[in-house]
Amino acid sequence: MADWFGRAKNGIESGEKRELPENLFIKCEACREVIYKSDWEAAWNVCPACGHHDRLPAHDYLRLLLDEGSFQEADAGLAPQDPLNFAAKKKYRDSLASAQKSTGQLSGVIGGMGKLAGKDISVAVMDFRFLGGSMGSVEGEKIARCFKRSLETGAPALVIAASGGARMHEGTYSLMQMAKTSALVGLLNEKGIPYISLLTNPTTGGVTASFAMLGDVNIAEPGTLIGFAGERVIRETIRQALPDGFQRSEFLLKHGFLDAVIKRPELKDWIANLLSHFSA
Repeated sequence: MADWFGRAKNGIESGEKRELPENLFIKCEACREVIYKSDWEAAWNVCPACGHHDRLPAHDYLRLLLDEGSFQEADAGLAPQDPLNFAAKKKYRDSLASAQKSTGQLSGVIGGMGKLAGKDISVAVMDFRFLGGSMGSVEGEKIARCFKRSLETGAPALVIAASGGARMHEGTYSLMQMAKTSALVGLLNEKGIPYISLLTNPTTGGVTASFAMLGDVNIAEPGTLIGFAGERVIRETIRQALPDGFQRSEFLLKHGFLDAVIKRPELKDWIANLLSHFSA
């Protein structure tokens, strides 16, 4: 007994709380399982318990898909402006500054050239963390330049979409990006240059209505929300109940709107195999 109290006196059994490192665990929003953050990140933000695909930042998609050290970023200095002096509850320029600070990026798209399984590829990745992945004039321009690099080099184009749609803060300037990017996809088609579109959760609005659904091959991750108008708007417009899984990637695959649904860890090998068929 004396030894017990001696240990307590020294603080070993005195009820002192040990501080746990912050951000040690992640709770899956789908199954609510608590996962070690290191395991979560090692699985590329895919829940080991239920397979839920959480959002992945643009830089991580580049690490996942491209050969190590091969990516050369282009147009890194392009940054959105505020042509309409837009202001609602918050000024657009303030929203931009906040997004730039939180993401460390000037815009919501990262683009450039890289190699995938040894093959040259022009790539652009949208980042949902930047104003919900919305497509403003700079984001549209970066995607357009991705297609232009393919036209110049003959390398296939890969665009990874994640977006809530066109950016309302820029009005018509944003909507113009739909036509611009779609026209360049048409030029790729004329030249016979492959374009692969990867849709991630969510891909909606004007992005879905333009380049995201125009790939020679359209693929998506499991559970991805894909659509133009939202489910509630559609339901209230047609005044009918919608099927289970409506607007999710599995539903779209079943009804012929997608070519494949691929789990994130399998994406690189799947795309590499696809590119080998294009170049055969």
